[in-house]
Amino acid sequence: MPPVSPELISPRSARVSAARRLAKRNFRGKDRLFLAEGPQAVREAAGHRVDGTPTLVELFATVEAAERYADIVEAARSAGARVHLAAEDVIADISTTVTPQGLVGVCRFLDTSFEDILAARPKLVAVLAHVRDPGNAGTVLRCADAAGAEAVVLTDASVDLYNPKAVRASVGSHFHLPVAVGVPVERAVQGLKDAGVRILAADGAGDRDLDEELDKGSMGGPTAWVFGNEAWGLPEETRALADAVVRVPIHGKAESLNLATAAAVCLYASARAQRASGGCRSVTES
Repeated sequence: MPPVSPELISPRSARVSAARRLAKRNFRGKDRLFLAEGPQAVREAAGHRVDGTPTLVELFATVEAAERYADIVEAARSAGARVHLAAEDVIADISTTVTPQGLVGVCRFLDTSFEDILAARPKLVAVLAHVRDPGNAGTVLRCADAAGAEAVVLTDASVDLYNPKAVRASVGSHFHLPVAVGVPVERAVQGLKDAGVRILAADGAGDRDLDEELDKGSMGGPTAWVFGNEAWGLPEETRALADAVVRVPIHGKAESLNLATAAAVCLYASARAQRASGGCRSVTES
């Protein structure tokens, strides 16, 4: 067989330009499309649908990546995505990473309405309030997914969920659980409270200790954790909305934990309590 040649060889082609502009937030919002890079994210996107509509719209792949990840390319085609074999410099032009992995997908937005999240009666939710770093936002989304949370809510003061750094940091978790974006923090908290969910604000200066809360057995019910800005935490007005402000205890000499690490500790603490004997299984159970 003759060697396969890429069909897209110019970074200035219309298809490449349309994909490349999705690195910018205003174009993502206008087109309601975002980029997913690398085999894991593209594999998840290829298998994902929203109300029957495939999430993956288009796939750009180098010849080498298309051969190495033939199953992903076939899944993309089966999902109805347009697949383009592209030169390496074309992929590099679309990609936002220093060392592209040869696969870049164009995906439809995934966000869910906050009302739909409440209607599902979630028992574990992560609320990102004033989170500005996209890497941290994506990592918290990944932690929430791993801990078994049913939803993530990003407030209107937080970073764009579809920032390429956030998508990379989530390592495919964007496609695993519902996420509501642009929700005012007051509305997020009140809506969850009305749905029977206890609101815990995670803050290093909290007056409640996470270990003590676990020992008291108070962590087994439906819970939403509110996480704040990486640098200055949660503002007082946001802490005041919570049912309790909880700190992760520092047993060693570290000054503090970063946002994603603290989120993982808090979410797993709730997940363990809810899965323990007598813990929460549904907000409708007594």
